Amino acid sequence: MANTLKLEIVTPDAVTYSDSVEMVTLPGVEGEMGVYPQHVPLMTQIAPGEIVVRKGGQEQLLAVGEGFVEITGESVSILTDMAIAADNIDEAKVEEARKRAEARLAEKVTAEEEAAVRASLANAVAQLNVKRRQRR
Repeated sequence: MANTLKLEIVTPDAVTYSDSVEMVTLPGVEGEMGVYPQHVPLMTQIAPGEIVVRKGGQEQLLAVGEGFVEITGESVSILTDMAIAADNIDEAKVEEARKRAEARLAEKVTAEEEAAVRASLANAVAQLNVKRRQRR
């Protein structure tokens, strides 16, 4: 029985993570879920939030946007609109983006614009939470 699984995170721009890991914690739409090797096969949606990757006894944090995850006993494949390692998050820029999104929501916008702004806001909040947790 294998003691690692292959984690691959893909965004529209690139493969942002691809490595063997010991465990992954994901922000599912129904709540947080932990995935170990030999997990039962599953396909579900993920929500904007935090991915915790455990490898070599260390944890790495990533901010992730909406997307889908396919889990098998040997792999976790994530397709998402955003995935950024905590080390690569510019907190000042993300805080400014959050403020712009909140200001835009206070204006009169169409339903489509509101959905896009809310998605941007959720991604900004996810990044801020990951960056701030990394500092603890």
